Amino acid sequence: MEGFTRREAIAIVVAIATLLTVGTVGFMWVLGEAWHAALYRTIVTASLTGLDSTPRGIKAELLTIVVVISGVAIFGYFAAQLVDAVAHGILGGAWRAKRRRKLIMELRDHIIVCGYGRVGRRVAEEFRAAGVAYVVLDFGEEALAYAEEHGDLYVNGNGADDVDLTTAGIDRARGLIVASDDDADNLYIALSAKSRRPDLTVIARASSEEAERKLRLAGADRVVTPYTTAGRVMANLMMKPQVTAFVNVLTSAHEPNLSFEELEVRANCGAVGRTIGELDVSRQTGAYIVAVRKVEGVLELRPSKDTVLEEHDVIVGIGSPDEIRRLEELFAPRSAVA
Repeated sequence: MEGFTRREAIAIVVAIATLLTVGTVGFMWVLGEAWHAALYRTIVTASLTGLDSTPRGIKAELLTIVVVISGVAIFGYFAAQLVDAVAHGILGGAWRAKRRRKLIMELRDHIIVCGYGRVGRRVAEEFRAAGVAYVVLDFGEEALAYAEEHGDLYVNGNGADDVDLTTAGIDRARGLIVASDDDADNLYIALSAKSRRPDLTVIARASSEEAERKLRLAGADRVVTPYTTAGRVMANLMMKPQVTAFVNVLTSAHEPNLSFEELEVRANCGAVGRTIGELDVSRQTGAYIVAVRKVEGVLELRPSKDTVLEEHDVIVGIGSPDEIRRLEELFAPRSAVA
């Protein structure tokens, strides 16, 4: 039980009102006192502050006993609920906050989501479905309540503050999503993050082409303009509905049967200098390599079996979860496999 519910509060008020009414009427009838004197006697008796005077007669004594016992029960229940509310509010909240900080400190290669509005929540939903570790960084009450409700790790702070970024684990993170509604905030956050971690992948949200240009100058690796993207998707849904639906399914973390994955070719994975045909990827894994982004930035769509893979090339594979897992094992560093 975590404090008072509305029903419990109403029950306590009704019980107190009933006790005062019954006690007042009872003392007026038994002792013949005026209503104000009977009410006073009931209050001091029920609250255990003492008796106004010794009750006269067995009926008055019995009524006094009933009022005392009822008062003890009601105020005892009230005190227990109050202590329980304070304990859960202070001790429980402190324990949860401490545990949350500990879990964040243990994270490695996670993603920080700055800004937990509609865009940030959608990003987190995809991460949650894909099993990707992430930390929410926001200071809005509604955003933090939403994060708490969905069991997200979060930091109450501002992405433009270096201390808050440190608390969110920027020194151990592999990426930063900048999803605030304010372009100026996004610009400052991207600039701060890149100045501290030039190798950090930063993906930022922009509301205009001008904001997109400035965010790229600030060091953002990718910039997404939701309005432009939404317009493109809507147009494609009208012109090529099945193609667009197919791509949307493949790129969603909620699709259990088929998905895209991208993997970087590492120096010690055993694939450097070899062709796709030599690796015999499709036979060994069941997945298919549908694109290769070369280290110099050129994107090869539908690479042939003669395509030579170099260190830091990025391959894009497609397959079922099991096939993608085998593809990851094929390109995993040999030491990691061992």
